[in-house]
Amino acid sequence: MSIILIRRAFMALAVSAMLSTPHVALAAPATCDPYTNYDCLNDYLGTDIGTRFLNYYTLEMGHAAAPADPKAPPASREGWPATPQSTPPMPFTEWPYGAATSIGVTRPNSADSPLMVAIGNTSAGKWLEDNHFQIYGWVDGGFNFSSNSQRPGGNSPMAYMYSPNTAQLDQAVLYIDRVPDTVQTDHIDWGMRLSALYGENYRYTTANGIASYQLLNHNYINGYDFPMMYGELYVPNVAEGLVLRLGRYISIPDIEAQLAPNNYMYSHSMTYSFDNYTNEGLVGTLAVTKNVTLQLGVVDGTETAIWNLGKTISNPDPNPLYPGSTFKKDPGAQPSLVACARFTWNNGNDDFYPCMDGINNGEWGYNNLQWYGFTYYHKFNDQWHLSFEAYDLHQNNVPNLNNPVAAAAIAAGGTPFSPQYVQFNAPNAAQCNNTSDLTCTATAIGTVAYLNYQFSPLDNISFRPEFYDDEQGQRTGVKTRYANFGIGWQHWLSPQIEFRPEIDYDRSLDRPAFNGYSTGGVAPDRNYTVLGAMDIVLHY
Repeated sequence: MSIILIRRAFMALAVSAMLSTPHVALAAPATCDPYTNYDCLNDYLGTDIGTRFLNYYTLEMGHAAAPADPKAPPASREGWPATPQSTPPMPFTEWPYGAATSIGVTRPNSADSPLMVAIGNTSAGKWLEDNHFQIYGWVDGGFNFSSNSQRPGGNSPMAYMYSPNTAQLDQAVLYIDRVPDTVQTDHIDWGMRLSALYGENYRYTTANGIASYQLLNHNYINGYDFPMMYGELYVPNVAEGLVLRLGRYISIPDIEAQLAPNNYMYSHSMTYSFDNYTNEGLVGTLAVTKNVTLQLGVVDGTETAIWNLGKTISNPDPNPLYPGSTFKKDPGAQPSLVACARFTWNNGNDDFYPCMDGINNGEWGYNNLQWYGFTYYHKFNDQWHLSFEAYDLHQNNVPNLNNPVAAAAIAAGGTPFSPQYVQFNAPNAAQCNNTSDLTCTATAIGTVAYLNYQFSPLDNISFRPEFYDDEQGQRTGVKTRYANFGIGWQHWLSPQIEFRPEIDYDRSLDRPAFNGYSTGGVAPDRNYTVLGAMDIVLHY
């Protein structure tokens, strides 16, 4: 099915939901309002799955939350810091931290899902609810208008909408999950998540060795991925609670995330676009107190399959960079350290989260980034808050494109990421300062902030300034500094339907970085991009 047909189908579903009020009036008692009388919710929804599905969209239209069940247990542990935000209009309720289900504030069956409501009166739906499983997701599609003209790729190094003047299916996502009850402290609980993603955004979630043939062998515009596949164990009464997560998970820390609902804006900052995306391994998260959380874990590097550990392939062109007859398929696949500390104070209005991610010898790998940085959040009042992130990341022994021996080795198949092994989207080499060096350390510094103003329960405006310094051009492909600015409006029709229009201005300060396509060999010829964009997120 084409992207246009997919978009039309989901827009038709959204329109049907919004226009289904007359049908709901026939199906539900005229005096039934679940927002004032929760006990009449099932009468309002009806009995068959399709009717319940559409009626639930209509019920929530214009509201910022689902009807509240007066019999529901408390959503957070007594004495815990106050929940600082709400969804809508923000992409989160708690200040984000990664690699764990949030301790003290997570209850089972907490996702507000029209699909789960629709099947809630069936035997399958009741079994899922009784066993605390949920099936839900969303579809996200959008478009952009850009000052760039090169298609594809002309908006790069802006990511997630890399082709200018294009409409696209960003992501269709399915979750199957069970979250542990981390509010209670009287028994051990467990959780899990399986996620599936299809769309243009797979290009950014792909890990080397996990369905990566789509991107690395064929450069498909759309593809599939499984960005989260993990199990969790929650152990109470170890301090304030311990969560162990094993599997593939979204990298820490980051204001932004790959999954559309977890972001303020449709586009992503460069600071996010070019850092760690996923890890595989075991991470322990310990709530030492209600205000202090520590994390420690062992992973296999960044964005590389665990079965790449120790795997070697033949070297057809022994050279000074790789003199042996074989080399590692992915030198970044190696045991690596994750360590973080989270500090919350001022009753949850302030949060500081420094981290180290994927720490090993830093050898040039698929995305073997040595990440050192932090996020900071501050809530001024119920309308204003600030999110800030800064990091330094690097890789060691990255081949020098400015050295003829190193450049020849890459072209002749003498590196793990030469075109003979990775046809498309291989990790970049470096543009080192000294042409006599075969390799150098490639470093990037990123800083980004989101200043947010919530002017209604369904509306928020975000201003995003950013500075990014790609010191050796290894992350973006161009050795330059960037100054980027964006402003976006998040408008929710209900907790299930969100529109995110925005305007962005990105500028490369030292040389042209836009309107090229590195995979196609087209050099950039512009030092700025002006872009307008919007997406629609439809939850189910």
